[in-house]
Amino acid sequence: MPDGGVQKSLGSMGSSQISGPSEGDISSGLVDSPEAMRDVIDSLAGLPPSPPSLFIDLEGVSLSRHGTVAILQLLVQPKDCTYLIDIHSLGSKAFHTPGADGQTTLKSILESDAIPKVFFDVRNDSDALYAHFGVRLAGVQDIQLMELATRRQGLSTQYLNGLTKCIEKDVTMAINELQGWKAAKQKGVNLFDPSRGGSYEVFNARPLDEDVRTYCIQDVKFMPKLWAVYDSKLTSPQWRKKVGKATRDRVAFSQSASFNGKGPHMSFGPWS
Repeated sequence: MPDGGVQKSLGSMGSSQISGPSEGDISSGLVDSPEAMRDVIDSLAGLPPSPPSLFIDLEGVSLSRHGTVAILQLLVQPKDCTYLIDIHSLGSKAFHTPGADGQTTLKSILESDAIPKVFFDVRNDSDALYAHFGVRLAGVQDIQLMELATRRQGLSTQYLNGLTKCIEKDVTMAINELQGWKAAKQKGVNLFDPSRGGSYEVFNARPLDEDVRTYCIQDVKFMPKLWAVYDSKLTSPQWRKKVGKATRDRVAFSQSASFNGKGPHMSFGPWS
């Protein structure tokens, strides 16, 4: 997705792997069958809650209540793998297919307050999940708000930072890794950015373009590192409470009738 100051970008593939390919689109590594979805759910059993194990992002066409959801990226940090869940193909089956216990689903995981899920700017993701699939996110930690709360004294907290800026500012990378990240970023943006002749429909095309697949993986790759950086700085109990409340407020507002996830207002922090 375009970064536009407050929206998401991508990182480097590093050692992360795609897991969970189905019988259908094996070449693109998509989780695109109920059988594969069951395997994903079972693989999430018993993960440690601290530090968080699950890092999530979504891609789609005009990702919101007015658009569609195409792919849900699920990085499972303890297993060093990223699942690309094919929402475009599976639809509601992605959220309602249970694991071996017959009860646990992706929806129940996303709605569990006891299972931490990390997002970067959860607002449009929450809006789309709630509007299209009735998913009421809980247990969310928002890296964007964590960064805002831990800025050095004297720096303005009026405006939010986008993912690209956070990665460039706070993730240490070797030169070759940085160059690879930037090159992959441009390939992805060129494919989906209409101003560059691209189209968001690339997220719905099957088989998934290899550059789009790489983009999707990279979009969550650096989230665990960013979370660790900001969590280590978030030492004040008062500010932890503020971040938690602001995150819950984001989720609640994204589900309201008046929410609009596009526009300049999305650039402002909650403590301006």
